[in-house]
Formats: sequence, structure tokens, C-alpha cells
Amino acid sequence: MVGGSVIVGVDGSESSLAAVETAAREAGLRKAALKVVHAFLWPAMHVPLGPSPLGPADGGMRNMVERLVAEAVERARAVAPEVEVSHAVVTGEPLTVLEAQSRGAELVVVGSRGMGGFVGLMVGSTAVHLAAHGRCPVLVVREEAGPDGPVVVGVDGSAAGDRAVEFAFEEAELRGTGLVALHAWTTWNAPLPAPQESSEPYANPPGVLGREEERLLAEALAGHRERHPDVAVEHKVVHGRTREALIEESRTAGLVVVGARGRGGFAGLLLGSVSQALLHHAHCPVAVVRGADARR
Repeated sequence: MVGGSVIVGVDGSESSLAAVETAAREAGLRKAALKVVHAFLWPAMHVPLGPSPLGPADGGMRNMVERLVAEAVERARAVAPEVEVSHAVVTGEPLTVLEAQSRGAELVVVGSRGMGGFVGLMVGSTAVHLAAHGRCPVLVVREEAGPDGPVVVGVDGSAAGDRAVEFAFEEAELRGTGLVALHAWTTWNAPLPAPQESSEPYANPPGVLGREEERLLAEALAGHRERHPDVAVEHKVVHGRTREALIEESRTAGLVVVGARGRGGFAGLLLGSVSQALLHHAHCPVAVVRGADARR
């Protein structure tokens, strides 16, 4: 093994089992170990864990948890038999357990919804919480995507978003796919370039803003392209809202990568509106990479 570890949270739901399959493939690409983690809340609530005297011998909460974890481990080994798979049942609630597990991981993978999901809720609280607080990149598995879809990354030129760009290049390289680098802008969020001559008014001919945004995208990708020369990169500069542009691009993507916050984020806000929109509405898995804590 040359990589670190990939963590996947499981709760017995179909969403978490889909996350297990994705996590196993990610671990295989990284030559990393996979750890299947279940957060066992009931001991802290002093609920009886063993079988009932009147029920079957293999009943009870603890036996149920052991079965669901064993199923997840079996599913992971079927998908990636070359990957070393371990498991852990940790007492605590899922948000706290998985955040703690993320501290030493290369990647944490979770389903978009679990057994505690509410009808009509498109993404669960565990996924949103980890995307905001995880100490490594967090991959939220939504709908099944085609294996040959490119990696799409949202680029805004911010320092916080630079880690997401590097993660996207690495992911495209591991998968052997192309990378679509998308930058969306409007006249409200694009910085106004200064005029060529100080005597001219602070305004520019049509097309200048678009060219400035193309330059921003090229500069944001320059160093990453040098480190990953084998990744084929497509530049996309879109005049429109970032959320809608990335959601539309996700229809044909294998993965969408975004930063937790970017240019225009409010101080103290851990997860930006674009990241949240992708978690709720993307048509493929979404990776959220926090600027301060993402691993290279």
C-alpha cells in the first residue's frame, strides 16, 4: 500500500452501500486501505443491545450492526478484491464519529442519505455536516454516473478553491479521464478591469470582461497543469450562475469537485451556497474539498 486510508460511513441503507462500492474503487485507485465505519449510537443511550429473552438468539441491536457491517465489507471486497478492508464499530453519533475519522484519512465517502433521511430531503445532515467540517476531502455519492464521465471542477480563482483544483487534477489522473475546468461569471461577481488609459472612464468595451475571466481560469490552472501533464483539460468559461452551470455539467460527469467556500464567501460560513446546491442537486457524486484541510 502506497496511499493512506479511505473511510466510508455505513448505516445499512442502500445509499451507504452505494457509497461502499464507490469508496472501494477510490481506495483501489489510490492503492490505499479501506475502513468501513459504523457509528453505534445506541450504547450511549443505554438501550439494551443483546437479543430479547423472548426473541431469536441472533436478534438484538449489536447482532444487527455486526450483520450490516459484514455486508458492507463483503460488498467492498467484491468490488475491489485487491484492497485491504477493515471495519470499526464506534460508539457515538455519526457526525462526530466520521469527523474524527476524517482527521487521519485521505478521503471520506458517505451516501447522500441514510436510514435517518426524511421524505423529501434530498441530502442528509451527515453529508452536509462532513462537507463543512471534515478534515479531508469528502465525497458524497448521489446518482450512479457513467464510468467514463470526466471530472468537472468549479474554478473561481480563489486561494481557498486552489486545493479543490489540485484534488480534481489528481482524481482525473487516477481515473484516466479528462478534466473539465468550469468558471462561471456574471457582471455582478466579475471584478471590473481598469481601463488602459487613466484618462478613460472606468468602463470597458464589450467582451473585455469575458476575456478577463478566461485569463483568470488559465492562471488558476497553470501550475496544476505542469504537475499533471498527462491530464487532458477542457476550459469552459460560462456567462451565468455558477450553481446552475455546474449542475448542468454534472449530467455527463463522473465526479464534480468544488471547494467548500470560494470567492465571495462570508466570514464564518463553512459551506458555501454553490457547494450546498451541488450536494442537493448534482447528477453525479460530488467531492467537497476544504481549502485549509485538504490533503495533496
